[in-house]
Amino acid sequence: MAFAYRIHDQFGQYFVTCTVNQWVDVFTRKQYVDILLDSIRYCQQHKGLKVYAWVVMTNHIHLIISSDKEKLSDIIRDLKKNHFN
Repeated sequence: MAFAYRIHDQFGQYFVTCTVNQWVDVFTRKQYVDILLDSIRYCQQHKGLKVYAWVVMTNHIHLIISSDKEKLSDIIRDLKKNHFN
């Protein structure tokens, strides 16, 4: 079951965890980790995402993030979609 949390301060710092559907171990392959990291870098360069700490596990990622440009909830939504190209 997924839980939806609200970001009340769009420019505050948050600890965020994103999981892979059905907890599949997709991040055991370098190519998928590279896609994820490229998406994070894109959000940093173009959307104002600030990443203070992160760790990629085999089936989820933990981030401590904030934004100084766009709404953080919009950035997280776009990061999960990976529709940047």
